[in-house]
This record gives sequence, structure tokens and C-alpha cells, in this order.
Amino acid sequence: MGRHTGIAVLVLTILGGMTLPPPASAQQPQPTNGTTETIQPPIDDEIDALESYNLKSPRRLVKWNEYEGPAFTIRVGGGYLYDYVNFVQDDVSKQQVDVEDQWKLRDARVLLSGRLKFKRQTTWSTGIMYDKGNDEWVFRQTGIMVAVPEIWGDIFVGRTKEGISLNKVMVGYGGWALERAPMNDAAIPILADGVKWLGHVPKARILWNLGFYGDAFSEGQGFSTYGNQIAGRFAWLPVLSTKGGTLVHLGVSSRYGKPKDGMLRLRSRPGAWGAPYFVDTEQFASDSTWTTGLEAYYRPGSVTIGSEVLLQNVDAPESGNPFFHGGEVFMSWLITGEVRSYNTRGGYFNLISPLRTVFSGGPGAWEVVTHLTYVDLDSGVVTGGKYWRLTPMVNWYLSDNARFEFAYGYGSLDRFDTTGKTHFLQFRLQLQI
Repeated sequence: MGRHTGIAVLVLTILGGMTLPPPASAQQPQPTNGTTETIQPPIDDEIDALESYNLKSPRRLVKWNEYEGPAFTIRVGGGYLYDYVNFVQDDVSKQQVDVEDQWKLRDARVLLSGRLKFKRQTTWSTGIMYDKGNDEWVFRQTGIMVAVPEIWGDIFVGRTKEGISLNKVMVGYGGWALERAPMNDAAIPILADGVKWLGHVPKARILWNLGFYGDAFSEGQGFSTYGNQIAGRFAWLPVLSTKGGTLVHLGVSSRYGKPKDGMLRLRSRPGAWGAPYFVDTEQFASDSTWTTGLEAYYRPGSVTIGSEVLLQNVDAPESGNPFFHGGEVFMSWLITGEVRSYNTRGGYFNLISPLRTVFSGGPGAWEVVTHLTYVDLDSGVVTGGKYWRLTPMVNWYLSDNARFEFAYGYGSLDRFDTTGKTHFLQFRLQLQI
């Protein structure tokens, strides 16, 4: 896609976003205490139960994109991300990695979700994403979730996120930063095929998930880097106010995996989708990996402070059994007064919904963020590199359907005994229904 074509796409999509009706979540009041589970478009995330339907009407159009029939309901949604990135490198960085300023399609997908009218609550979803790199459409989050109150939760079967890391589990379109932390992308595949149990005990303020995954149906998919794996996550909410809005989330995750064909490769981009991989271990023989994740989030209101750390031990005797680690810390402030609501079933934050949208005469929601990430893939004889990046940025949520992101980043790459510095100037248009 040429630059001028990209600009034309931006203009057209902005105009389209201004005319889109709001999603289901816009019909609900914005939570003020951060404990209400709002209904959000299930973009690459766990399936949330849809809003209650009037079962007396066997067939009807609930909204322009939602249909209810006698046996099932269906909602049609979608998402679109378009990025611009500009690089300014010092001389060492230019020798380390070759980059190019560009406009680039980040993501485009069609989403279908709904409910099957069984006695036991059953929801379904499927996501179809356009893979720009391979010029093809591929299935993303796809599966069925069945409520099983006998074991305090739900069972999901299909293609989903493994459940490691709050930032990974939450809706990709709802994050505070442009991209997830490099260590997160390097160590945790975005999706997996398998079975997952999601549990929640409200009175004890605890939640968990446990999943078993394999690659029988994901052969050839870019995320299929493991033959099989087991992953679990446990979170505790010691402070969950129903009045003051204060939230404290503490979580721990663990993951054991067998790399596909006995070969492992960790790599990630520098927080910019239009950039090549900055850190890369290349392939090396490995029997298994054991990954541990730690999470801590504090949200006293319109401010959210959070940090995650990932530690990975690799069983690879030929490479000295390397140990990789990395993480992130951030602070977000919604200066227009919104509260980043929390989903107490899935253990993640919901998308931001402006108190007064631009299209209703308000300012939208404005968020300022400071984000620091780091990753260390140097260990044993493996020299994947060390990288850190500091990113101050601004998010402008025009409505539930449209968002602009403006970011400046300063990154440092230490690899092969050289350290290069890179400045990033980034912009993103985000549309969703």
C-alpha cells in the first residue's frame, strides 16, 4: 500500500468511524466504581456474555448489527488499526538494524459472536483477521464457552489466548500502549488451540484460569511455535471497593511448554509494528520452557499504575540452559475523569468508554501514559540482545468506536557488544464496532 493510498484510507476510515453507531457498551452507563463488568466487543479476547435478549420475540433485529433468532443470537463487529512510524537512529543503531519510515496496516478483522439458546449459558465467537504479511485471511479467537457453575466458572473450547499476563489476556484494542511489552510478545504466543477453565469466586475476590493446548489444528499458523503446553493464572483482588473505586490486582502465572520440533526462537519488535525485530535469539535446540509471570496493578480512580514481569527458564543444554526475562511498568491518567473498568470474571481491564463523546459535543476521553519496557534475551551462548524503551504518549478516545494514539519513544538496543539508540515518532488510528 503506497503512502498516498494509506492517507486516503485514513481519511475514509475516520469519516466512516464518525457515522458508526456505538457498540453495545455505549448503551450502558459508564461505571464509576470500576467493578461493573461492561459489555465490550469481544475483539481477540475471552467471550463475555451478551446482553439479555427478550426471548418472547423469536426473530428480530436487536440493533443494526445484532440479530436474535429462536435458536441463537449473532452480533457482527470488526476492528481496524492503521499506523505511522518515523525512526531517528544514531550511527550504531543504523549498523544494528535497518528501518524505514512508513504508513502500515496493523490489523483488520471481522468479528462474529453470540449466544446459543441452551438451558446452560453458552456463548460463541469467531474472529477472521487479514494477515497483511501473508496476504490472507486467518481465524483468530474462535470457539464456544459454556457456563459450569458447579466448578465456579466456564469452560472454553477452541482458539483463544492461553491466559498468561493481564496485558495479553485483555482486548488488544483496549491497551494503554501501542504494543505489548517486547518480552510479552517474545515469550507468549498470541493464541493457542485447546481447552481452558476460567474460574471466579466473587466473595473470596479470587479468579483463575487453567488451559491445555496443542497444535493439531494450528499447523502453519504464525503463533504455532509450541507442540503442546499447559498454562495457568491466579489473581487476587485484596481491594475491590464498591464505592470509592479503588482496585488492587495481584496475579501470578505459570506456563510449561514443549517447543515445536524441539526448536525455540524468541524475538520481538521494539514497540512499533512497522519495525523489524530488534531482539532475536534465532533458532536453537530446546526441550522445554518454564515461564513465570508476576502482575501488580493499582487503580485508585482515573489513574492506573501497573507492572508485569516475565521470567523464562529454557531447558536447552547445548545452549547453556538460558534464562530470559523482561517486563514493563506504566502509569495512565484519564484526565477527563473516566475510570478504566475491570472485568472481574476474566481478570483484565475493559475498553475505555468516554463520558462525553466528541460526536455528542463533548471532549471525548483523553489519556496520558508513561510506559517503560525492557527485555533481556542474552543468556548462555544465546545472544538475542537487550532492549529497553521509554514511551510517553497520549490517547484520544473520540467515542466507543474511534481512537487516536500519539507516541514518542526512546529505545536502546544492546547487542553484539554495541549499543544503539533510536527515537520513534508514532501515530495510530483505531476504529471498532
